[in-house]
Amino acid sequence: MRHAVAIALCLAVVTTSQAHTTIVHAAQMYDGRSETPRKDVSVVVEDGRIAAIESGRVHRAGAEFVDLGTATLVPGFIDCHVHVAAKLPSRTNAVEDLLSHSDIDRAFEGAVFARAMLQQGFTTVRDLGGGDDTVALKHAIEAGHVDGPRILAALEPLGPTAGHGDARSGLDAALNHVGWDNGRVDSAADARLRVREHRRRGADVIKIMPSGGIASTGDDPRQQLMTDDEMRSAVETAHALGMKVAAHIYPAQAIEAAVRAGIDSVEHGSFATDQTFDLMKSKGVFLVPTLSVYDVFYDAARDHPDLLTPGTAAKELANDRLPKQNLPRALRSGVRIAYGTDLGEGDHTLEFKLLTDGGIAPLAALRAATSDAAELLGLGDSTGAIAVGLSADLVAVPGDPAEDASRLRHANFVMRAGTIYRRDNHAVARD
Repeated sequence: MRHAVAIALCLAVVTTSQAHTTIVHAAQMYDGRSETPRKDVSVVVEDGRIAAIESGRVHRAGAEFVDLGTATLVPGFIDCHVHVAAKLPSRTNAVEDLLSHSDIDRAFEGAVFARAMLQQGFTTVRDLGGGDDTVALKHAIEAGHVDGPRILAALEPLGPTAGHGDARSGLDAALNHVGWDNGRVDSAADARLRVREHRRRGADVIKIMPSGGIASTGDDPRQQLMTDDEMRSAVETAHALGMKVAAHIYPAQAIEAAVRAGIDSVEHGSFATDQTFDLMKSKGVFLVPTLSVYDVFYDAARDHPDLLTPGTAAKELANDRLPKQNLPRALRSGVRIAYGTDLGEGDHTLEFKLLTDGGIAPLAALRAATSDAAELLGLGDSTGAIAVGLSADLVAVPGDPAEDASRLRHANFVMRAGTIYRRDNHAVARD
């Protein structure tokens, strides 16, 4: 009897092990690093990681075999700049939404948008401006309670009173909310404290607001609003805690000051000059152009100005076309580009089109959303490429994306950490 029980237990162990093995076969694969495709390839996935990459159709006893046919296999996409709970501006009144929705509301809404991001092929995102709702959603995804990409969270952006992140701007001065000061920085000491508080609350990365913005009331996107000391204090504290720093910046002078302060990425960078990009390149600072958000907000300002934050429609119309015009300057400089949309709700694959329209080669756009993005996020040893030992974050697209980058906008298979979430162009239902 004991012998029979032992055999049964061994069989259970073997069966369980085999159930975690999946073999994904594709006619072609780009690994996210090389521009040379690999033909007729099988990726062996065990326990969520890539165990082997072999030529031909590989079969192993008990393993699930996924045949992608003529599709091309690429790494899971990474969006380095999202606001996971943000709604499209053409559908939502910004002030009404701010005053009528709680963090709990935003967590549920973010869950819907995060699931859509995953279905579009985004297996990792960096949220650059949420709150406790974002951290809660991140944990829910990690626990398997809801479907979504892995999230790196920044919590509230750090910036000065009356700056781009000040929620009170444009509102009745008597209005108050306990969370509205979570990112307020008016001194170097404030910056140091806020970074430490954000770390305590679960932040993975810090976002600062050195300049004014466009979708905010009363501030000027062409002015530096944080002092050099405030930026330096935030960066030094974040780096000491093992966190990278992303900086929302538009004007050249502010970008250069932030780069000298030690930031890791420039978000937007709309008014950068040749000198600015040269400095960024010399310091290894990435540019995340976020072209998608400008298209979305330009259309909203043109068609639905009443829905935007008071006084911002004119800023959108005056400034939202400039990033596209400045992208070729960035490309000529050789500055590193990482993929980011600045969206929550909406189509996160739009950035592929906008980048390639601006002169980026299709496979360079793919690298911006895979291996280069992973490097910026500090995740190069765990995701961003199809390589043995990395997380099995895989996406299949029709045809050859090197010939037509628009094919990256049509994921028909999505796997994150070995779990299939989209197959045969349909979401996979989960228990």
